[in-house]
Amino acid sequence: MSDRSKPGRRALRAMCALTGAALVLAGCTTNTEDTGPAVSKVQVDKVTEIADQLPDKIKQSGKLVIGVNVPYQPNEYKDASGKIVGFDVDLMDAVTSVLGIKAEYVESAFEKIIPAIQAGTYDVGMSSITDSKEREQQVDFTTYFSAGIQWAQQTGKPIDPNNACGKKVAVQATTVEHTDEVPAKSAKCVAEGKPAIDIKPFDEQSAATNALVLGQVDAMSADSPVTAYAIKQSDGKIETAGPVFDSAPYGWAVPKGSPLAKVLQAAVNHLIKNGQYKQITENWGVQDGAITESVINGAVS
Repeated sequence: MSDRSKPGRRALRAMCALTGAALVLAGCTTNTEDTGPAVSKVQVDKVTEIADQLPDKIKQSGKLVIGVNVPYQPNEYKDASGKIVGFDVDLMDAVTSVLGIKAEYVESAFEKIIPAIQAGTYDVGMSSITDSKEREQQVDFTTYFSAGIQWAQQTGKPIDPNNACGKKVAVQATTVEHTDEVPAKSAKCVAEGKPAIDIKPFDEQSAATNALVLGQVDAMSADSPVTAYAIKQSDGKIETAGPVFDSAPYGWAVPKGSPLAKVLQAAVNHLIKNGQYKQITENWGVQDGAITESVINGAVS
């Protein structure tokens, strides 16, 4: 959960790799994360009528310069070779294929991405950034995904996120789940005369997931794409607990008034209509956050 998802939401901490059925914890000494088998790339063709709408500067350069912060699995992180990969990357690569240009990813501190877009350093900010009304005053957004909070439980051991009183719940430290969401649920338990939730914070999300897989906690709470990917990697050991809630759109940030926003919108809507967007979300196990239409500045709060 992150500043990407809501202002102040994500702690910018390294997330260890989730590897194999036991989700063995890898060392978090670098931003390089090896998550096992590579995810297949979707082959996408250029669509001339959309590509022709690109601003002349980008047409001439033949590339989009994209500011991105890593790691944030499964959306953007580095593989074992140091290459930036992830769901966001595969979707943007598909979009730039529609546009007949290349994506150039430039690693950045998260909080510097929007100022760098305003300064013209990057063409696009792509880092699981939630499209918020506050941010829309600084940049425009093209929406591409819907993310919220999603709980997980051990397979076959049901937990109700709205009635987890007395249960052990893992979270990543300093995330909104740790600071707001689970504490609020715990306070409600206490107000009703029930035992508080035993909140177990971990420095890395992978450690929180590992605790659930091993049965050291009863549930975990995290951003919906993070939970979905953890489930996909767990070899059936964990599953969702309840629906996604507090959803908001992720968006690609571009300069205010830039025609690029509508070009990106046309490209992702093309991928939605032809089914390739759905395929990309399914490749990463994040299809529950798939959208049916991209919009410009779709903030809900």
